[in-house]
Amino acid sequence: MIKRILIIVLLTLTVNTTMWADDTQPTTVKKERNHIRAGNNLFHNKRYAEAEVEYRKALQVAPQSAVAQFNLATALLMQGGGAAGQDDKNNPVKQAADMLTDLAKHAPTKSLRSKANYDLGNLAYGSQQYDQAVQLYKQALREDPADDQARYNLRMAQLKLKQQQQNKNQNQNQDKKDKDKKDQDKKDQDKKDQDKKDQDKKDQDKKNQDQNNQDKKDQDKQQQQGGMSQQNAEQVLKTMQNQENATQQRINAARAQQERRERARTNRKW
Repeated sequence: MIKRILIIVLLTLTVNTTMWADDTQPTTVKKERNHIRAGNNLFHNKRYAEAEVEYRKALQVAPQSAVAQFNLATALLMQGGGAAGQDDKNNPVKQAADMLTDLAKHAPTKSLRSKANYDLGNLAYGSQQYDQAVQLYKQALREDPADDQARYNLRMAQLKLKQQQQNKNQNQNQDKKDKDKKDQDKKDQDKKDQDKKDQDKKDQDKKNQDQNNQDKKDQDKQQQQGGMSQQNAEQVLKTMQNQENATQQRINAARAQQERRERARTNRKW
């Protein structure tokens, strides 16, 4: 489990009176300090919205106060639930992230820059942006090498990043397998479709050939039957002609015989 989503130990202002050049600045610093302390008390009582008001009052007194900015960012994060915000400028988490980003670069002390990087790392971790979280925790450790919590969270983020990359690779491999299987299934289906088309064509060709063979057989049979009928007709005609010739010969023979009889009778002497 990642350690502490937010830094809840709020910062207070340490005053060095030698740094002020006139009599008005210590008064300003005192007001700033009072608002920060009031905000911290409210924060520890979980009255984050009221603490925000006090930190903003401190910034009104001292607009460049890094401590007030950091504590305000922390109060905003608590109101936003500690989750990474969207681009909405009114989103408290987005406002806090912007402040922390500025503090991570321009805060006057290494300690404050480290804490700002640490909180930004937690935000990135919560958004599963583990590669970014790793870089932020590393930067926090560069600013404060003694921060064991940042070191622990860095290891956690590195493990999460490794796991995320492994899952990504597994998903990519699975996607590739799914695509290869889909492509192979398509090839198999295309082959089955083509085989079916080829078989249907063979079946149709065979059917057509069988039909052609049957038509030829029927035609040959019909021709054979037609030839036999003609031969029979010719045979019958020939028989009829022979019979007619025989009849005609008998008639002629009878006629000739009759004529011979008639001539014989005519030539007889009485």
